[in-house]
Amino acid sequence: MAKERRERVVMMSVEQPLWRALTGYRVLTTVYASLLFGFSWQRFPHPWIAVAYLALLAAWTLATLPRVANAASCTKRFLGADLTVAISGILLTPAADSAFRVMHGATTLPSIWTAGSVLAFALKGGWRWAAFASSLVAAADIIERGRPTRDTLHNVLLVWIASIAIGYIVEVARASERTLARALEIEAATRERERLARGIHDSVLQVLAMVQRRGAELGGESAELGRMAGEQEIALRTMVSSGLVPTGSTGPSDGATAGNEPHRAGPCDLRTLLARYAGSRVSFAEPGTPVLLDAAAASELTAAVGAALDNVRRHAGDDAQAWILVEDEPDEVVVTVRDDGPGIPEGRLAVAEGEGRLGVAQSIRGRLRDLGGSAELISVPGQGTEVELKVPRGKAGHA
Repeated sequence: MAKERRERVVMMSVEQPLWRALTGYRVLTTVYASLLFGFSWQRFPHPWIAVAYLALLAAWTLATLPRVANAASCTKRFLGADLTVAISGILLTPAADSAFRVMHGATTLPSIWTAGSVLAFALKGGWRWAAFASSLVAAADIIERGRPTRDTLHNVLLVWIASIAIGYIVEVARASERTLARALEIEAATRERERLARGIHDSVLQVLAMVQRRGAELGGESAELGRMAGEQEIALRTMVSSGLVPTGSTGPSDGATAGNEPHRAGPCDLRTLLARYAGSRVSFAEPGTPVLLDAAAASELTAAVGAALDNVRRHAGDDAQAWILVEDEPDEVVVTVRDDGPGIPEGRLAVAEGEGRLGVAQSIRGRLRDLGGSAELISVPGQGTEVELKVPRGKAGHA
């Protein structure tokens, strides 16, 4: 999952469109420089120098299009050669054009194509590389003019500021993408850890708690076994709550839920999954028509109901009465689990979560959150507890 999200971040990169824009810019400015010469070639004392250079420039631009397709292809050696082509064109301009035209601000042979070479430095290495390349171009422009003029300084400053700004934006974009990729990895790892924590809570921790309780009741050697089981339960809860469970492991939820219900393809009737919880102490109320949910969503919702009933037996006692109510609403499926136990004291859930007891936090609320739903717990001391589980209709289907 993390790998897929990293690939998605690369696809969302703002850097790649800039490389594509640079490719188009180089082609268009090559055509532009050729047209400028074509309209004024009669004014050149030595037009063959300009023709030779522009022919070289066109061949170089077309041959190096793959080099400016992305950052990996744009190597330092290529950047150095590309900048050399640009600066050579600037310095060759006085040899091809007249001194009068050069002194009065005639464009150089490569014209604005030179800015593309500087922008390649900016996209590849950021604002520092851009400052280096634009400074060399500025020096070449001043040498070509013979002396710094207002127009020359204006053009040099424009290229210098624009290239540095783009280089800085690229650096910020890369840093943001790395941060986003890391956040997505952490999110994926956290969700996997929560899934494993739910599986551990629904299986291993409950078995250890039962062994501890039964061992204490039987006494003797069984009491020692129960004590050891209790110690292991505490240690395992600490590992789960502190995030030490390896995210690459497989848990009970791989292939089956806590209720040993396999994940099947297609929709299934939620009523058939919840019916097994009905008994002398659990009343089950259901609609008269099938309540269809995606198989994975139905499995997770059933496991959350099972976790709620486990809490009833553990905290309200074996004699507590519980009720399960299923409501098939137009936009969501609602399952309510209610009991007549003593209720949950205020602040008890926060204390339990801090102790690593994740029955409500992960086995119930965590499951519903992953389904895009919600779990609301209402408890009044002395009046029982009610857990309302909601799954949006987007996870359900109609017969």
